[in-house]
Amino acid sequence: MQAGRLDQRVTLEKFTTTTDGWGQPVQSWTPLATVWAAAEPLVGREFIAAQAAQSEVTARIRIRWRGDVNSQVRVVHRGKTYDVQSVIDPRSERKELILMCRG
Repeated sequence: MQAGRLDQRVTLEKFTTTTDGWGQPVQSWTPLATVWAAAEPLVGREFIAAQAAQSEVTARIRIRWRGDVNSQVRVVHRGKTYDVQSVIDPRSERKELILMCRG
């Protein structure tokens, strides 16, 4: 992986459940890490559903290999939140991860 291609910052977030002062569960997204990445939009599609215009973007985000990234993590890039659909370790070399995302 060429370091020069990782020219954008993304934040990886994980879903956590904690308790508040009253012992009630509080669910939120907690930052896991902010890493260098190469984010590439793959498909842009706009459609009308339920009388509201919505857009769907599929992106491929490449990052250095991390053992704590799975499909339950989400990615925030330039204010846009992406749900990770799949995590790919090319050639199983533990050098990089390709995150296929939907946002």
